[in-house]
Amino acid sequence: MAGSRRGSVGPLFPRRSGLAACWLLTARGQSPSVAFGHPKSCAFQGSCAPGTGSLRCSRLLIHSLLALVLGTSWQTSGAGEVPTAAVAGRFIQEVPLHREALPGIPPGFVATRVVAVAGDGIVAVGNDGAWRLEDGRWSAVPAAELADPTRAAGWLDGLDPGLVVRQAARRDDGTTAAATDRGVFERAPGGAWQALQPVDPQGLVWAAADVRGVCYDSTGSLWCTTAAGIARRTGGRWDFFTGREGLPVTDLSRCAAAADGSVWFGSARGAVRWRDGAFAYRQGPRWLPGDRVHDVAIAADGTVWLATDGGLGRIEPRVTTLAEKAAFYETEIERSIRRTGYGFIASAVLDRAGDPSTARQIDSDNDGLWTAMYGAAECFAFAVSGAPEAKRRADAVFRALAFLQDVTQGGDHAPPPGFPARTVLPITDPDPNSGQAERDRRLRDGADPRWKSLDPRWPRSADGKWWWKADTSSDELDGHYFFLALYHDLVAATPEERAAVATVVARLTDHLLDHDFALVDHDGQPTRWAVYGPAALNHDPAWSVERGLNSVSILAYLAIAAHVTGAEKYAAASARLCRDHAYDANAMVPKVQRGIGSGNQSDDEMAFMSLYHLVNYTPDPALRQRFLAAFHGAWRLEEPERNPFFHVAYAGAAAPLADSAPHLQPDGGWLADTLDSLRLLPLDRCSWPHANAHRADIVRLPSQQSIDLDRRDGAARGLRVDGKVVPVDERFFAHFNHDPWRLDTGGDGRELASGTVFLLPYWMARHHGFIAGE
Repeated sequence: MAGSRRGSVGPLFPRRSGLAACWLLTARGQSPSVAFGHPKSCAFQGSCAPGTGSLRCSRLLIHSLLALVLGTSWQTSGAGEVPTAAVAGRFIQEVPLHREALPGIPPGFVATRVVAVAGDGIVAVGNDGAWRLEDGRWSAVPAAELADPTRAAGWLDGLDPGLVVRQAARRDDGTTAAATDRGVFERAPGGAWQALQPVDPQGLVWAAADVRGVCYDSTGSLWCTTAAGIARRTGGRWDFFTGREGLPVTDLSRCAAAADGSVWFGSARGAVRWRDGAFAYRQGPRWLPGDRVHDVAIAADGTVWLATDGGLGRIEPRVTTLAEKAAFYETEIERSIRRTGYGFIASAVLDRAGDPSTARQIDSDNDGLWTAMYGAAECFAFAVSGAPEAKRRADAVFRALAFLQDVTQGGDHAPPPGFPARTVLPITDPDPNSGQAERDRRLRDGADPRWKSLDPRWPRSADGKWWWKADTSSDELDGHYFFLALYHDLVAATPEERAAVATVVARLTDHLLDHDFALVDHDGQPTRWAVYGPAALNHDPAWSVERGLNSVSILAYLAIAAHVTGAEKYAAASARLCRDHAYDANAMVPKVQRGIGSGNQSDDEMAFMSLYHLVNYTPDPALRQRFLAAFHGAWRLEEPERNPFFHVAYAGAAAPLADSAPHLQPDGGWLADTLDSLRLLPLDRCSWPHANAHRADIVRLPSQQSIDLDRRDGAARGLRVDGKVVPVDERFFAHFNHDPWRLDTGGDGRELASGTVFLLPYWMARHHGFIAGE
């Protein structure tokens, strides 16, 4: 029966069993050498070389048992090692709280100084006097108590009274430092003040004048801030930090050190944190009420207080885990983003910037894609945890995607069967076709000559309950197939559930086969982007940019259909495209580009979804390795983007081929980057603006490496001096199709993006054993 076969090449993602979550690699027609886990299937069927099956399976069985006993996930390598999965553990999540005003302080108060005092106390001095925070409430401080605590304590006794002291600091051993308008001075206990003369390797004297701040960190190192950067003395050695060393901005003000070893700096445009050998940038309304930071203080509980030109900033360190973050995003999706009874997932509009409680659910052009990617996360979550709520969410996504096919049928403007709508709106909403003809004309006559006019763009459903959007794109199909394969292999447990998936997959794939590998709309013509046939891709110059990507996509669709349905016609169609039209050669170049950052960034997301399954479901070992080589090239191009989904998708596809293709395994810091991005992604998914084009640690991309290869970029694009894009907490993005090279991002804080960009790579990494459970 269709849907009951496990297919020609089985999933990278087996069903959850009592042994471990392992990779299932089955080859057409082979029987298992050793059976374990499920009564009639080997969890490594087909991964064994001829004549070595029992040994190979026995070795992997031992690995699985070790994973079970030790409670760790694992991955294999060509040498047969069992590396321990990365343990994310508990970590600090920085949470900005300046929009949550504490009671007592007057409205409009702007601080120019903040001082940490005994206990958890903070004193803020500004345009409306001084205020002390104690027990969660501000109270006024009498003027008589406002003496400079450093002078009152005698820290500056003996210092030249003609100096203007910007900041003073004292080390635990009593050594005192002072930042002044004529340099930095230091005095040992019982000694005299000495002017320090830090000289860099080029012979330049730092801190000779106009030193803005000083502090001693938890190790006793002295930090000095200037207009040109930072000087740090550790023991007798001076180190110097400018943009070349990764310092985001250099026009610095005062600084403060925390007990955990981090050091915070104010600047004329944002705040900077140093921790574990790297700088982080905190700028814009996500992080601060104002960008000019006059002063910084750190309370005993680690909360960072910042006196800015827009008010008092507060960044609280909260200890959390990746699993707790996942639960947070799920709650926010349920509460603020999920749309209609089918539960479509995209973004929400906020009536008040930054306030999810004012969310209004809206549709997007790509509701099917974003919902499918969310559903993929739930498939991996169920495979890892077996949690009923994960299955419930995955089931809902399957019903939603099946509905997108059903809703297009039977009405006055019905396309051929299998055609999925982009999205839907309730019929009670205003007619979305109003003004569409004029919008089509403007687009076609303006920036997009290939724009397809369609009337109606939003037909009514046969039951009169919905508007459904036509002209469905290729990225929608990539998302549908990406989810459906995962749902079939990881979630659908009964013959009836698997048959239902097979029906949806077959209906869509048959539509493509019946229309020369194109998605044909209600007007009888292909949609704008969903064209996969050789006449267009191989012989029409207008499709040259899409040749590689669309070849990858259609080969992946056919491989998934063959796997899910067991029908031979899909494998035969794929073989014909490769044999007669060189689609396997087309797939070796999935993107037209001129180096990192160039070309359409949305194409990368599409390619990674399709290549992940194409590598997995290709039965021919040689062809499978060639597709992995194409995937490797795509991943290498995207490696500097710190994208956790791209990293994990490639590593997950490559791991089962570790023995046969060790040279194609991911190397470098991909897993560390993945963990960093998952940890750093803000809990607040609002579209706050981030400015990075002015930064000192940015290198601009050459003009040849533009998004549109035919013209220069209109917006500033670049990367940090470490060779990678700006980290995820220093820019805004809603989905993985965004341009991470763009330096200035975001909006006005009135879009609430979903947490899918966290959930999908997190659960995918957990499933593949790259990240251990907490």
